[in-house]
Amino acid sequence: MPLVLSDLFAWLEDTSLAAFIRQSMWLYPILEIIHIVGITVLVGAALMFDLSLLGSAKQVRLSGLAQHLLPWSQRGLVLILPSGILLFITNSKALGVDPTFWLKMILLLIAAINVLVFHRLIFRKGNFSNPDIDLVPVSAKISAVISIAIWLGIIACGRLLAY
Repeated sequence: MPLVLSDLFAWLEDTSLAAFIRQSMWLYPILEIIHIVGITVLVGAALMFDLSLLGSAKQVRLSGLAQHLLPWSQRGLVLILPSGILLFITNSKALGVDPTFWLKMILLLIAAINVLVFHRLIFRKGNFSNPDIDLVPVSAKISAVISIAIWLGIIACGRLLAY
């Protein structure tokens, strides 16, 4: 790990906020619960939409489903980001040298790129108001498969970091 990152992670872990979280009997477990609930909401909504793109909800208009599920994914993200950052700072020195942590960060970056490409290019240009799965572009189905695989990898990395 580059020295700059090592110094940053050491500083983060030594902050009074990180120490307070570590020393609190309830705060760390509460942050973990918030993080897991956020993951459940975000990934649950994403998984339902991805599976629909792959044909699991043939009677539902994908555009309507997107309007319903996207806000739930965003709510999950609002829970995940601050709780994840706070959990990270409590043990940033050890996590900074853990390859599983960096794999998780890379997978998160790929997930973000996949979402951006899907919403800016694929979904915007496609006809998703018709529930006919045969009309779903192959690029949307590929994006859905990538999304499912990436989120499973992110969840696995997160669990492996706990051990």
